[in-house]
Amino acid sequence: MSSIYYLKKTWALILLTSIVPSLFWPAHSHGAREWEEIPSLIGLHDAVLVSDPDGRIVISKNETKKLIPASILKIFTSLVAFYYLKEDYRYPTEFFVDKNYSLKIKGYGDPLLVSEVVSAICNVIASLVSTYKNLNNLILDNSFFEQPLTIPGISSSSEPYDAPNGALCVNFNTVYFKHTKAGYISAEPQTPLIPFAKKKINASKLKSGRIVLSHIDNENTIYAGKLFQYFLQQQGIHFKGRVKLGQVNQLEDQIIYRYVSRFSLNQIIAKLLEHSNNFTTNQLLISSGVKAFGQPGNLKKGVAAANQYAGKVLQIRDMVLAEGSGISRKNRVSAQTMHRVLVEFEPYYQLMRREGREFFKTGTLYGIQTRAGYISSKHNGLYRYVVMMNTPGKSTTPLMHKLLQVLD
Repeated sequence: MSSIYYLKKTWALILLTSIVPSLFWPAHSHGAREWEEIPSLIGLHDAVLVSDPDGRIVISKNETKKLIPASILKIFTSLVAFYYLKEDYRYPTEFFVDKNYSLKIKGYGDPLLVSEVVSAICNVIASLVSTYKNLNNLILDNSFFEQPLTIPGISSSSEPYDAPNGALCVNFNTVYFKHTKAGYISAEPQTPLIPFAKKKINASKLKSGRIVLSHIDNENTIYAGKLFQYFLQQQGIHFKGRVKLGQVNQLEDQIIYRYVSRFSLNQIIAKLLEHSNNFTTNQLLISSGVKAFGQPGNLKKGVAAANQYAGKVLQIRDMVLAEGSGISRKNRVSAQTMHRVLVEFEPYYQLMRREGREFFKTGTLYGIQTRAGYISSKHNGLYRYVVMMNTPGKSTTPLMHKLLQVLD
């Protein structure tokens, strides 16, 4: 009789868990009540999908519904960059002198040409051109990317997340400043507040914060040139002419220095995921497009490269991509698709922001909250999760609190 009893009990459990696996699989750790509450937090315009370390789906709701991903899309774009550019890729920036003794700078899209880097480069350049009493013009070649680059979702606001993209940019096309009794000063000791930027700050009438250098009149590229000019002047190198746009003549101009970024692609992606940098993400997308389809880089090629990667490698063909950072509301991705992205991204999960057992990326737009990543299992391995709230006013926090409770 006892054998029959246990046989019946076993078959009943198998039948019940096959019908509602999400209510039973992890409930041994914390009880079923918290686990059962999770689906109730997902509305008509929201989605959740969680898999265990063995890849089994333990809970899902609305997982095939295409929703606005916001910045969790950056995980996918990071994969695109890894695929086309490779992990050890480092951005170059080239420096030439032409027959008229003008210094030319050719950009290739390096997203991390920050003040400290520009200053160090100028130390090298100064030693290489020290034989010239004066240089003529400082000529900027931004032709590796098309201009202007219009990114859906990027507006003309003064917010850093609206910074435009380009082949030759510094400090993410932003200037960080504050106001004192003495007037405007830089809020970053490593970045001088040069007159070109100060004029724009005065026009903004803002007291502090960041201004964005736009692509209007190529002010983002000109600002880059002005910053190089400043640091070269600090090294005693002066220009008789102007800072202006132009192009390198590969047959006639003499290359004097090729800077290779101190940051590998791994390091760039770790930084963009930590700070959720839209500018950096779309620089990587456009660079991937160049690798796939040739120069000049533009958004169309970047999106085409991303779609090609999604279909060829991930076997995903239902994404709707407008750009790579998630700032556009035209992007549409399902939780199921994002889960496939997480499976592929797992070797890089430690590049993500960490809190306790969780490695994650969040996404926020007005009325949108999303979160995706990994939760370490106490028994080794990683749970993968995607939470997408497209219902205005709803937060991912209550659901994440429940998940962290129930996932051993």
